[in-house]
Amino acid sequence: MLDAAKTEADTLLEVNNIEVIYNHVILVLKGVSLSVPKGGITALLGGNGAGKTTTLKAISNLLRSERGEVTKGAIIYRGERVQDMSPADLVRKGVIQVMEGRHCFEHLTVEENLLTGAYTRKDGRAEVMKDLEMVYSYFPRLKERRKSQAGYTSGGEQQMVAMGRALMSRPETILLDEPSMGLAPQLVEQIFEIVKAVNEGEGVTFLLAEQNTNVALRYAHYGYILESGRVVMDGPAKQLRENPDVKEFYLGMSDDGRKSFRDVRSYRRRKRWLA
Repeated sequence: MLDAAKTEADTLLEVNNIEVIYNHVILVLKGVSLSVPKGGITALLGGNGAGKTTTLKAISNLLRSERGEVTKGAIIYRGERVQDMSPADLVRKGVIQVMEGRHCFEHLTVEENLLTGAYTRKDGRAEVMKDLEMVYSYFPRLKERRKSQAGYTSGGEQQMVAMGRALMSRPETILLDEPSMGLAPQLVEQIFEIVKAVNEGEGVTFLLAEQNTNVALRYAHYGYILESGRVVMDGPAKQLRENPDVKEFYLGMSDDGRKSFRDVRSYRRRKRWLA
């Protein structure tokens, strides 16, 4: 009983059997459930179109702008149903999404972009500037470029700006969408090292959607694999890395060596996973 109570207390975010429909007809998520523990890094994995971004937008209540809605199930944060809240109210509760595509205010400087992340705060300029220095400690490259116009920085720097801006809101949970997209492998490692450092140093909980399964499973504590709007597998990251199906179909490795994804007969694993 004590273990069960502790597990429940440590669960920050719960997604319970949600369905999402776009334009009243297109069923995108088909009964997705997941649990995000406080202080952890949880990975949402799968190919393009699997439903990862839709899941994050359902949690952060950003579906309505795209004519999408949660039609079944529930999204619970700290024991409270939050799916009918406004995105702004959810930010005030400590949940913030870093969107896919590194959205920045291109005409503002790097530092001005970071400061926009603190617009909901009421604790005064001194605390905001203290947190700005904290962000610069995790992203020293941004301190070097702080006076540069954000639109003229590199893709990796813009991803750092987007993450740093989220940190300026003092979030409890960050929903991070495709942080590796379009970045060189060396930069991908750097971004994930920063995610790990922020998680360990600031206690920020992460739920990240990522196609780069190999990198994500090296940094995450737990993972969920989505396919066609369903969770087809989940488990501790270490177990997923060693799972033969994951190694073959997502990491490009099998007992026979490296395989091309084009050689995979997906119906076999779907029959096995969805049975």
